[in-house]
Amino acid sequence: MKSGILLLYFILQTSILSAQNTGAFWWKRNNLRVIQMNLPAYEAATINADSIVTDLVACSANTLLINAGGIMAFYPTKLDFHYRNPFLKDNNVLADVVRKCHEKNIKVIVRFDFSRVHESIFKAHPDWCYISPKGERIINTDMYVASINAPYVQEKAFKIIEEVIDAFPIDGIFLNMPGYQVNNPYEGKYHGIDQNEYDKKRFAEFTNGQSLPVEENKADPLFQKYLEFKKTTVEDWSERLHKLVKSKNEQIAICTYSDKFVDIIRHESQSMTTLPYWPYNASDNVGNAVNSFPGHIISNASIQQISFQSRYNAVEPEETRIRLYENIANGSGLDMSMMGDMRGYEDERNYPVFRKVYGFHKKNEAYFGKYKSVAKIAVVAPGAWPNGEPMQEYRGIQLMLREAHIPFDIVEDGQITNLEQKIKGYKLIILPEITYLKPEAIRILQEASAQGTHLIGTNRTMFDAPEALQALFGAKIEKKDNDGAGNYLVPDDRSIFTSFKGQNRVFWKFNLGLYDLSGADKKLLPVLAKGRPGPPEIIGGHDLTGYYALAIKNHPTSKAALFPISLGRIYYMHGYQEHKNLLLDLIRYMLPEAAHSIQTNAPARVETILKEFTKNTIENSRKTTSDGQILHLINLTGFSGNTYFEPLPANNLQFRIGVAKKPQKVFTLTDRKPLNFTWKDGALNVTLTRLAEFESIVMEW
Repeated sequence: MKSGILLLYFILQTSILSAQNTGAFWWKRNNLRVIQMNLPAYEAATINADSIVTDLVACSANTLLINAGGIMAFYPTKLDFHYRNPFLKDNNVLADVVRKCHEKNIKVIVRFDFSRVHESIFKAHPDWCYISPKGERIINTDMYVASINAPYVQEKAFKIIEEVIDAFPIDGIFLNMPGYQVNNPYEGKYHGIDQNEYDKKRFAEFTNGQSLPVEENKADPLFQKYLEFKKTTVEDWSERLHKLVKSKNEQIAICTYSDKFVDIIRHESQSMTTLPYWPYNASDNVGNAVNSFPGHIISNASIQQISFQSRYNAVEPEETRIRLYENIANGSGLDMSMMGDMRGYEDERNYPVFRKVYGFHKKNEAYFGKYKSVAKIAVVAPGAWPNGEPMQEYRGIQLMLREAHIPFDIVEDGQITNLEQKIKGYKLIILPEITYLKPEAIRILQEASAQGTHLIGTNRTMFDAPEALQALFGAKIEKKDNDGAGNYLVPDDRSIFTSFKGQNRVFWKFNLGLYDLSGADKKLLPVLAKGRPGPPEIIGGHDLTGYYALAIKNHPTSKAALFPISLGRIYYMHGYQEHKNLLLDLIRYMLPEAAHSIQTNAPARVETILKEFTKNTIENSRKTTSDGQILHLINLTGFSGNTYFEPLPANNLQFRIGVAKKPQKVFTLTDRKPLNFTWKDGALNVTLTRLAEFESIVMEW
């Protein structure tokens, strides 16, 4: 009997080891629970490996991200160009941290930052550092910004990384602030294109003798060449780094914010400095990355500091909770970044949140990390880090869909050309002020339209591609920038605009483009003139202008609709339901099935994220077929617009969910309680008695 048990144990262990050694890399499990300890220099004098590991275990973390080198060495470097942390007393502390983490099966990713060098390095090698068109340096106290094309980044950085890999059995490297530095983000100041002599020389070689531009002007062909130069040189550096690291140990993960020659793409949920706050930040970040770069693992960090000027004050616990749940619901692991280690931390209010959510993920990790989208709609994002008016337009469109519980994917605009078949598989693609698209991306959208994919564009979408704008939407720009404050829109066709009972005009502000829409099949939302300003006695005069705020062009198997107005921005900034209803009514008209994935009485501030899942276990590492569907519910009812309170419990939530086949069982993930359900004709009906802060409804085949 005993020998049989031992044999069974041996077979089990052998099978697990075999699964782990079939060429799979440790990060591919996509079950990261990262805690980053961003160590200030002075903490090198007090950090203790035992306490660090104890705190990681208490939080159910399985990955530590901690300083190693670059700006300063947190170990006894032998390189004279690598500034050593003057507070470092224990030469073995990094080695002890790595060893003791490994004893608890915790991976260690070490942090490098080659964006800056210490003043002593600058004085010895001023030619290694950034210089602006005005001859200025970028300086933070005694740290000088380095030039990416100078020897420190191009040569010495590789020596530093090699020294660390040779000295410590690390599991990964993280590169902070990679690429070209033209801003001082810690002071909020832009300095301009780097004019370092090494940059000038390399740019001249790249362009057969042209000089570096001194201004960022997208209309300047030289600046466009410079953007190409930056991309090429960054990718060259990344490829060389990849070759070095993988030649040392292919099981060392490379992690940073870009995608080329990287294993883990990192993103960040940071606190907002302007209103309105964005409670969907983590869903936005992860949703963008997992769909735009499907071959990568994504790790979205909840940044604890409020700002660079307020590093010792953490964001609210409820905001952190939302970020972490949104991470795992959208297909990322867990990740948080804090200043220093966890002992004597200046703001520990989030610790219970970390312990709870990380512990929940550890207990249920089989249901996280191996997801497939069920969305029929894609929203195109204006880059990975959108900002300004395009960001507001993009977020406003997202907000409308999220509040209506309509599933959608996010795809970065620059990745359309790399995801042709994926793009053509959507039933509807929304372009929220997507102004710059490569010709190849436009071709893909045109072919998708020809094959049956509906398109909706807003505001200045495709303004720089007039032929495509005319062909797809039947639109020609007369004036793309026009202040619409004081104009009204008329929701005229009530067979489409079904949500406007009792309302015959919609106020407007922000941009209202004046377009010739004669090439479209339908012209809707007539624009009324601004009228007479003044006291109540004289107002009026809102006459028809002859312009329209919506055009629909019929294609053989699809429709393409254009709102030449900032529809997303006005909702993001002001939140009037009438503006959201313009889009939702149009979607119902163009794609009635959009509402079939999820129908619910849940409040608009309950975020619903529906995915197909495959159980994330070692035995399932190669399995691609689905084990069921999972509906994540994140309660955002405590978000007031500028404050995060505890969420209000929601009771008796009813769901009708599109499910291809009848599940064998349906249960809640938080307590594993079975739920009564009915299933008929591809739809599952289920009721959740109570939603507190978070729940997942698992529907297993």
